[in-house]
Amino acid sequence: MTPSGAASEIPLSGPAWELLVPAASAPARARGRALQAALREAVRTGRLAPGTRLPSSRELAADLEVSRGLVTEAYEQLTAEGYLRSDRGAGTWVGGAARAAHPRARDLAPRSAGARADFLPGTPDLSLFPRAAWAAAQRGVLAELPHQALGYPDPRGLPRLRTALAELLARRRGVVADPERVIVVSGVAQATTLLGFVLHARGVRAIGVEDPGSPEHGALYASAGLDAVALPLDGEGLATGPLKESGVRAVVTTPAHQFPSGIAYSARRRTELLDWARSVDGLVVEDDYDGDFRYDRAPVGALQGLDPERVAYTGSVSKSLAPGLRLGWLLVPAALAEEVVERKRTMDLGNPVVDQALLARFVERGDYDRQLRRCQRAYRERRDTLVSALEEHFPGAEVSGIAAGLHVIAALPGRYGPPEYFLERTAAAGVAVRPLTDYGRTVERADVRLVLGYAHQSPARIRDGVRLMAQALRA
Repeated sequence: MTPSGAASEIPLSGPAWELLVPAASAPARARGRALQAALREAVRTGRLAPGTRLPSSRELAADLEVSRGLVTEAYEQLTAEGYLRSDRGAGTWVGGAARAAHPRARDLAPRSAGARADFLPGTPDLSLFPRAAWAAAQRGVLAELPHQALGYPDPRGLPRLRTALAELLARRRGVVADPERVIVVSGVAQATTLLGFVLHARGVRAIGVEDPGSPEHGALYASAGLDAVALPLDGEGLATGPLKESGVRAVVTTPAHQFPSGIAYSARRRTELLDWARSVDGLVVEDDYDGDFRYDRAPVGALQGLDPERVAYTGSVSKSLAPGLRLGWLLVPAALAEEVVERKRTMDLGNPVVDQALLARFVERGDYDRQLRRCQRAYRERRDTLVSALEEHFPGAEVSGIAAGLHVIAALPGRYGPPEYFLERTAAAGVAVRPLTDYGRTVERADVRLVLGYAHQSPARIRDGVRLMAQALRA
C-alpha cells in the first residue's frame, strides 16, 4: 500500500519508465547523473505520479542492467531533493512536492506584429549594424585582454572605455567629461533608474518630465519611487513658468532634439533652465538619445557642457549601433558620483567586461565615427523620402522636427480627420503609426498629428507605407 493507502506501482515496462532506458546506456562516468536526471524529469512532468511506488533498487538495477549502487545513489539523491520519499520497510515512493512544469520560452521583444508598413518611432535600421568591423574588434579584444581583466570590473566601467567615451563625448557632443565621473550603464533606462534611486535616497519624491515626452521616463522614475510631474513645452523648450510653479527640484529633458516634438531648446531657454537649477539647488537630467544625428548643420552641443555640476548627462549606442547591445553612459555631477557608483555596484556589479573592451576598441580605432557617418547618410535620405511622400499623398501636410533625429511630426489637414477615424483606417490597412497624443496630456486632440519614425525602413518601404495610408483613407 502507498502512504496514502492506495496501491500504485507501475511495472518497468510501462511508459513512465521509458525515460530511464537511454540513461542506462549512457557512458559509464555519466550514467549516474543521467539516471538521476531521467528520474527527476519523469517526476516533474507527471509521468511518475505522486504516490507511485518505485521498484526496489535491486529490481531496477537488474532490469536496467546497471549496478545496484547506481540506483541506490539515485534514489538517495532524489529523496534528499524532495522528489522521492523513502519509508523504512515500505520502499521508495514518488513524493508530492514536485509539480508538472510546462516550459515555454516566449519572446516579449516589442514588435509591430503583422504590419505592412511600420512608422513607429524609436528604432534604428538594425541592418546597418557593422558586423564585420564589430567581429574584427571582438577578435582583437579576445586576443589582447589579459586574464585578470575577466574578474569583477570597476562598477563605473573599464578605465579604457571610460577614457574613450570621455574623449568621444567631449569631441562630438561638447560635454565636460572626466573619465572618473563617466559610468558605463546598460542603456539610458539603467541610467535613469540609477539616478532615480539616488534622488529618492536623498529625499526627493517628484521629478519633472516633458509633456509631450518619452513615456518611459515617468515609468522608470516611478520604479525608483518618484512621482513624474508632467510639465508643458512651448516653442523654445520646457516652459520655465510651470517648472517653477511645480515645486520640483529635478527635471528630465531632451534639449538637443526634444522627443517627440523635434525642437531644439533655444539658447535662452537653456540658460533659463540652468538658472532655475541653481536657484533651487536642483538637477537637470539630459537624455541625449539621438543627439549625433543632425542633418542641416553640426549637432547642437549638450546642455551638460554649460554646467556639469547641475546636469547629469546620459546617452547610449541604441540609435547608432543597436539597442540590443545594452551599452550606454552616464556623466554625473561630483556631488552625486559616489552614491551613483555605489548604487551601480549593488545593482549588477558592473557591465560585461568583454563588451566594454570591445566598444572601447571600436571607438579608439575610429569605427564608431565611421558608423555614425554611415547612419547619418542613410537616415537623411530616408527623411527626405518621407517628407517627399507626404507632400505627394497628403497635400497640405505640415512636417516639423526634420532637422535632426529619426522621426518627424506630421500635422495633416482637417479633411483627413477626425483622428479616431484616421487611426482606425490606417490600422485596418496594416499601417502602424502613433499619434502625438500618445506622448502627452497637454497635446491638442482635434487634429491628426503623427510621430512618424523612418530610420528603420528603406526608402522604397517608406514610399509604399505612405501610399498605403493614403489609399486607406480614400477607401
